[in-house]
Amino acid sequence: MSDALREAAETAVHQCMALEAGESCAVVTDDERRHIGDTLYEVARDVTDDAVVLRYPPGEQHGTEPPAPVAAAMADADVVLAPTTKSLSHTRARKHATDAGARVATLPGITEDVMIAGLDADYAAIARHCREVHARVADADEIRVTTPAGTDLTVEPGDREWLTDTGMVHEGGDFSNLPAGEVFVSPETAAGTYVVDGTMMPHGLIEEPIRFEVEDGYVTHISDDAVQEQVEAGREQVGRDAANLAELGIGTNVGVTDLVGSVLLDEKAAGTVHVAIGDDASIGGDVEAPLHLDGILREPTVYADGEVVDLPETER
Repeated sequence: MSDALREAAETAVHQCMALEAGESCAVVTDDERRHIGDTLYEVARDVTDDAVVLRYPPGEQHGTEPPAPVAAAMADADVVLAPTTKSLSHTRARKHATDAGARVATLPGITEDVMIAGLDADYAAIARHCREVHARVADADEIRVTTPAGTDLTVEPGDREWLTDTGMVHEGGDFSNLPAGEVFVSPETAAGTYVVDGTMMPHGLIEEPIRFEVEDGYVTHISDDAVQEQVEAGREQVGRDAANLAELGIGTNVGVTDLVGSVLLDEKAAGTVHVAIGDDASIGGDVEAPLHLDGILREPTVYADGEVVDLPETER
């Protein structure tokens, strides 16, 4: 393993997860992320003898449930690190693990470069930015987002709680993405238009902006065929819920200086907003769907009950 990757893994295990001797740690990975999973396992094994790595074939879609033995191991561990090709963040397995008291960090779509870039950051500063943004949006009845690319989207959180992803996963039941840095909510309803001009799978960095129309909390039109196909595949399993407007998130990681085409990293970039379609049951909503598709918006202006929210920014 490279020294830089080992250092990033040490940041994850020590600073972010605070793994201690005597605790159990399950590293969940797949065939395509084995190198990163093995590196995290090696670092965890230096801390505790009760460490295990579980590997399985990559899931078909972000939000696809892992095999039952993997889910069982997650729920039985003190600490779970999940570097996987397809995200486990919005799965019942992840929620059951945190409900059981595990400290969980998912690293969906992680690459060595993204892990090194995203974990070379001051997570205390990221946590402070999260708290500042959270204070501005938490009590708002209405959030409006506009962008130069044509976004004009209004969401109403209703009774749902704004959450923070600080990367500091130190208490039982805590959950984070790594790399971390966002404040997010699953709104009760939403309406308007959002235009993804940053990053979105399956494309990576967007060359042609993708336009989404939203009515009554559901996406009703998608201008991109590849993204539309992903949503249609979800519709075959859960119907209309596959098009649920699942999340509005605000990036707070000032260490991310450029969008690189990785949703995991780019959605955390300070000064960006991301919007997701599909599952929201694991982040405070009530929709269970086999997908969770994030799109990143550049240069947003965010209004909380009509007042502009100052966003943390970095030069890019």
